[in-house]
Amino acid sequence: MLNEHEQANIKTRLRKISGQINGIEKMVDEKRYCVDVLQQVMAARSALNQVALIILESHTKSCVVTAIQENRTEESVKELVDVLARFTK
Repeated sequence: MLNEHEQANIKTRLRKISGQINGIEKMVDEKRYCVDVLQQVMAARSALNQVALIILESHTKSCVVTAIQENRTEESVKELVDVLARFTK
């Protein structure tokens, strides 16, 4: 579960990403050079990946640790591996 600081950090990052997406849409409307648009898409993707990593770290430090302490290690590790597999696609 995210703590208040992590939640605030993620919300700030998501607002910035939203601005990036709006900027990309504007670039497309303005028929900007494709490579410039692609660079902005890659930057937005990278920013989303950073948000995902923050959430993943928080999940691991809280939910996974709790599951291990409650003797649900196998279930928790499987879920974590499944999430990582989807994340890396």
